[in-house]
Parts: sequence; C-alpha cells; structure tokens
Amino acid sequence: MSTTDSTLEEPQAFLPHPSVAAYAEISGMDAYRALVAEAERDYTGFWARLARETLQWKTPFSSILDESRAPFYEWFKDGTLNASYNCLDRHVEAGNGDHVAVIFEADDGTVTHVTYRALLEKVSRFANALRTRGVKKGDRVVIYMPMSIEGIVAMQACARIGATHSVVFGGFSSKSLNERIVNVGAIALVTCDEQMRGGKALPLKNIADEALAMGGCDAVKSVIVYRRTGGKVAWHEGRDLWMHDLTQAEADVCEPEWVGAEHPLFILYTSGSTGVPKGVQHSTGGFLMWAAQTMKWTFDAKRSDVFWCTADIGWITGHSYIAYGPMAIGATQVVFEGVPTWPNAGRFWEMIAKHRVTVFYTAPTAIRSLIKLADSDPKVHPDRFDLSTLRLLGTVGEPINPAAWTWFYEHVGHGHCPVIDTWWQTETGGHMIAPMPGATPLVPGSCTLPLPGIMAAVVDETGRDVPNGQGGILVVKRPWPSMLRNVWGDPDRYTKSYFPEELGGKLYLAGDGAVRDEDTGYFTITGRIDDVLNVSGHRLGTMEIESALVANPLVAEAAVVGRADETTGEVVVAFVVLKGERPTGDVAIRIANELRNWVGKEIGPIAKPKEIRFGENLPKTRSGKIMRRLLRSLAAGEEITQDISTLENPAILDQLG
Repeated sequence: MSTTDSTLEEPQAFLPHPSVAAYAEISGMDAYRALVAEAERDYTGFWARLARETLQWKTPFSSILDESRAPFYEWFKDGTLNASYNCLDRHVEAGNGDHVAVIFEADDGTVTHVTYRALLEKVSRFANALRTRGVKKGDRVVIYMPMSIEGIVAMQACARIGATHSVVFGGFSSKSLNERIVNVGAIALVTCDEQMRGGKALPLKNIADEALAMGGCDAVKSVIVYRRTGGKVAWHEGRDLWMHDLTQAEADVCEPEWVGAEHPLFILYTSGSTGVPKGVQHSTGGFLMWAAQTMKWTFDAKRSDVFWCTADIGWITGHSYIAYGPMAIGATQVVFEGVPTWPNAGRFWEMIAKHRVTVFYTAPTAIRSLIKLADSDPKVHPDRFDLSTLRLLGTVGEPINPAAWTWFYEHVGHGHCPVIDTWWQTETGGHMIAPMPGATPLVPGSCTLPLPGIMAAVVDETGRDVPNGQGGILVVKRPWPSMLRNVWGDPDRYTKSYFPEELGGKLYLAGDGAVRDEDTGYFTITGRIDDVLNVSGHRLGTMEIESALVANPLVAEAAVVGRADETTGEVVVAFVVLKGERPTGDVAIRIANELRNWVGKEIGPIAKPKEIRFGENLPKTRSGKIMRRLLRSLAAGEEITQDISTLENPAILDQLG
C-alpha cells in the first residue's frame, strides 16, 4: 500500500460541553498539549512518572525503557508488583472496601452487588484453590467462561499467584479452544456448566470436554467448573472439580505473588492475516499502568462513576476495561451476562436507567443494530428511557460512521455527552488515538488525536511520513509501555507482523490505513490495509464506502469487501441491511440502483458498488463482530470452509450467498 485516496468530507466539530470540561481531569487543549510536550521533551521520564503515580510497586523500578533487544522492548523491568493487589487490596487498605466494585446483571435480570472487600475474598479463595491444585507462577491457565463475576475472579486469581491466563471467548468452538489450550501449554482449564444468553443455555462444559478429547491437552490436570445453571454435564473424576467445592475449603486471605513488571500477565489470541491465531503476550506493569491511565484520561473516570463496558472478557476490551482498568482505579462497573436485544431491544437503555450508569462504552455494530430496532419499535427507542445520569459515551472495535455517531450523540447522550471514538488493538493493550472528553473538539467519524506519549503517524510503504490529507499506513514510531511483548512461542512472527523490515524494522505496523486532516491533524481510520480496495488504480478504504451507505436513510448496516476483477483490479461488493424488510425481486434491484447512485454522489462514481446483496443481518459472532472473511468468500463465490460455530445466526449466509 502506498497511499489511499481519502474522500471523507470534514463534518461538524463538537466542542467539549462546558459541564464536561469543568469536570474533566484534563480540561482544555492547552492541558492536552502540555502533556504531549512533556512526552516529547522527556519520553522515558514521562512514562516513569505515570507508572509511579498510577500503580503501587512492591519494588520501585530504576530501569524505565530497555531497547537493547528491540523490538522486544522492556519497561520498568527491575520493578515488582502484583496486578490483583493493585486492583483490589490497595482499595480495601485505603478504607474503600465497602465501595461496590461490580454490579452484575444476569441474563434473566437478577442483580448482584459485590464490594471490593467481598471481591478480594473471592479472588483470594480461588487463588488459594489454584495453588492447592498445583498452579504456580509462570504456569498458564485457560479460562473459557461467560460474562460473570466468576470469570473476572478467575482472571484476577491467576494474576494474584503469578499464573498467566489466556481467556477464550465463550462463543468459540471446541476446535478453536483446543488449538489455544495446546498452543499456550495450559495446565488448568476454568469453565462453566452452561452459559445463559438471550434466555438460552449454551453448554460450555460439553464443548470444553470435546476440546480436551481432541488431543494435545495432556498437560491439563485440572478442569474447574463454575455451576451456573445446574445443567447436566459429563464428569471426569480426579480431573473435574466444582469451583464452589474448591473455594469453600480455602482461606479468604492469599498473599500475592510479587512479579517483575515484564512478567506475562496474559496471552490473548487474535486472528492474523494468515487465519492462524496469534497469542498476543502482554506484560504486567506496562499493561496495567495504561489500562488505569486511559480510564482516567479517555473516560475521565472517577471512583464515583458507574462505568459500563459491554464487551466480553474473551476480548481485549474486556481485559483492559472490565477485568483490570476499572478496578485499578477503584471505580464501580456494570457487568452484563446477556445480549442487548433480549427480552427486547431496550435492554441497554433500561439497564443504564436502572443502574444509573454514567459512562457507557459499546461497539458501533451494536449501535447500528439498535438504531434499526428503535426505528421499527418506538417502545425500545432510547428516548423512552431516563438516561439523564450519562455523562460520557464511548465506542470501540471499529470506526463509527458519522450517521451512527450522530444518532448516539443525540438520542443516547442528548447532545451533552461526548462520544469518545477509541482506536486501539489487542496488541496495543489500551487506547492509542482517542479524544480527551474535556479537551478535544469531536468530529464524527474521526478518532481525533493520539493520547499523550503515543507517537502515531501515517506513512507510505517505505516508512516515510505522508502529508496530511493523503492516506497511508498507520504506524507508531516509538515503543509504549502497554504494547505486546511477543507472539507466544513465535518471535519471528512477532517481528515480521509488527516490525517489518520493509518499514525499517522500528515502526510498529498497526495493519490499518489512516489519513490525517490537513488542518487539524485529526486521524481517521480508513480500514484494514487488507481491506483497502484497488479499483481502477484508485485505492479506496472500505470504511468510507460503508459510511456513505449507512448515511442513506434506508440503510441500517453495511459491510463492504472487494472481489477480484480482470478489468478494474477489484470491484466493490456491498452487503446491506435495510431499516425495513429485506427486499427481493424488482424491489431489491431498484433499491440497489438507488444505493449505487447514492454512493456515487457521496464519494464518486469509482466507489459505486458493482454488486449489492441484502440480508436481514450481517454474519456476526455472538459478541457482535462482523466476520468479514466470510463476506469475502461469499463475494468471490467460494465455498465456506471456515469455522462458523461462533456465528450468531449461520442462516444469514444463505441470504447473502
């Protein structure tokens, strides 16, 4: 990729609301610029200050950044700490043990409140149980759990004893679970009898049994099972143990294992361009510091807030902004077991009102789905609910198109809550490019400016900076504390994937395309580099075409992929969900032509989709992520050979094929 033609027009800018700016820790652009200048003036000193202020260290560090083995960077390596202690003990010791840590709402609406003191006791009991089962510092534990207090307890308990956890999303198949257990070399598996989603029970223990039976899992000596539903499960005596039986026999005090800052806190698998999952390895000190710091900067979170991140603990968002970040600053958070559309599509808005949520963080995919449902059923429209406690909104997972941004801002935030569009990745550990709510003017569709200390840039294929207004490859020029440390067991893949020689071997390659505004320098993410289409010599970001389609009043959601074409190199294929019924026959032809002309008007004739296919939904995982590889296969007319076990509704493939 050399450059990307950018066709996004600059929409209206929204200045920070005075009430937000007055409340904010970082208020006004002068305060933001001062932090940026501090990082530029004394890069390592800047990060050392944040690490000392944000975390409690058992052994203070003297080494800040060791670049001797670049790109295998090390931060604060001679310091020692414990992540669980920083998330739990220090708040209890400071007299805040009775402060609510988690408000858990189950699928059926049952609500449980857990204080920091009670959570510390739960974590300590389970940490002791793991030790009793022979799990020690450096061992790997796979966690295959639903959204639950127990899932968070398992993560924190591993951190407490220095074991490295690897959480696998509860929607993954037995084959995917097996691959991860084998690759990480797990000695224990924590799972659940069944998980509840949308009123239905899904058999996690049975899937786990299938995964273990596939072979390569001989190292797994313990399968610890949380009894969620009481559903019938197979049982392997000596290997399988009930979590409640284990923990009730243990003490509620557990001395933390003090580990070096570079000790692996967790390994999280993410899809690579080859389709083979990569075990992204994160450190303890750098990751935890940035999770806590971005809670303060990006969400402007305080201990008095009720924070709600709707992600799953099986993804990086659930690590940074559920299991660790909120608790590292002592905040109260909502944890939700269910889905946003059950028992009806007003579930999110009802919960915000019920729990008096102040900061709400969700995915653009969820927002666009709820827009469609709200338009078709006024009873579940957010305008019908009391959302007055909200003061900040955030989005994560993909760029949010301006139309969805505006709806979210107006109907959920009522025109006074900033919408914080966050760009970051599994590999970055925390937010990288995102507004500061009390400082940054907001532009729908743009994630705005890098956070202080993050040296992001847009370059060409040789690693040279491109002028503002010209698209290119998004990179980060200097290491930062929360960055991944390695690909588990595959250092060659780490260097080739993230620090390629083509870019000089020193720039972190994000894999995304981006463009900076000529005047403001704001970043807009134009899509994955492998999602950039080359149509008649013009490079077009798929996100731009998707934004144009979704801006049409008929369209609820759209996903765009490329298909090889002998004449033009690639053609654009769009998969579209309308706000009304799925059209067929002549009606579908007429609407497709209308949308093609709409895109031609919004962007230019070169961007018109060659083909538009309509469905009642897009192929998504149960966490709401669009499976774009399936769409590419459908567009190319290829047989679907990939694992589709994580799809929410596999029948959608028949509609779109």
